[in-house]
Amino acid sequence: MKIIIVGASGTIGKHVASSLEKDHEIIRVGSKSGDIQTDITSPASIENLFKQAGAFDALVCTAGDAYFGPLKNMTDKEFRIGVESKLMGQINLVLIGQHHINPKGSFTLTAGVLTNDPVVSGANPSAVNGAVEAFARAAAIELENGVRINAVSPTVVEESPAYFPYFPGHIPVTMKQVVYGYLKSILGAGTGQVIKVI
Repeated sequence: MKIIIVGASGTIGKHVASSLEKDHEIIRVGSKSGDIQTDITSPASIENLFKQAGAFDALVCTAGDAYFGPLKNMTDKEFRIGVESKLMGQINLVLIGQHHINPKGSFTLTAGVLTNDPVVSGANPSAVNGAVEAFARAAAIELENGVRINAVSPTVVEESPAYFPYFPGHIPVTMKQVVYGYLKSILGAGTGQVIKVI
């Protein structure tokens, strides 16, 4: 398969890419690195990504920023960081990508544990993750030509100790567990699923 991985140089993306590269053609996409550079907050940049990549069989997004900070100080500008990057960035990859993906292809988006298990200062990622999950469930009933879509929802990963203080009481998962969540979406048959890795 020809698989586009957006966020391929990130903590999770690089492991997903390495797990697939032996058997599949991988196109690594990053904001500043990779085979193709793309700003996922820009629909025009996403259009350019698909023009460069051509038809593909699967797209995985492990990219997207969100804002961590106290609710009492949060502003519209800060909240929009997650909305424009992790939410609309991923949604636009699907809205535009659906016109370039091969029949029976798949989209795999990234949500996160904060949808259902919020933490202090995490209102933005909680809201965005929940919206990503809802979009995946809704898009699954409308995508044509047998195209599938799922969202992987991991908790904090062992390889990201800097995030541990933000997730008190959350037991970190291994990167291997997280990668298998993505492989289930990419190589499996399910659609409209939220694949939780907790």
